[in-house]
Amino acid sequence: MMADITCARCGATKPGFERAPFPGAIGARVLEGICPDCWGQWLKQQTMLINHYGLNVMDPQARQFLTRNMEAFLFKTGQQDDVDTSKQGTIAH
Repeated sequence: MMADITCARCGATKPGFERAPFPGAIGARVLEGICPDCWGQWLKQQTMLINHYGLNVMDPQARQFLTRNMEAFLFKTGQQDDVDTSKQGTIAH
């Protein structure tokens, strides 16, 4: 059974994940403090970033970019990149 968590993004208390939806330390943070609804919103945002910037998810730089944006989106930390149409096809770090 899934434990209730208080989501760090939306502030609601909801059932959490049964297992981390992402590997590593960030996945553990998501498991402990992000609701599935907010995770679903992140997945939509991630898809927009991948499509907008033309990212190759096999590229370590692209994965680092997405991980940084995931943290900013879910935990409101650091810098979140906007989908800026003037930078299409580039990643600025």
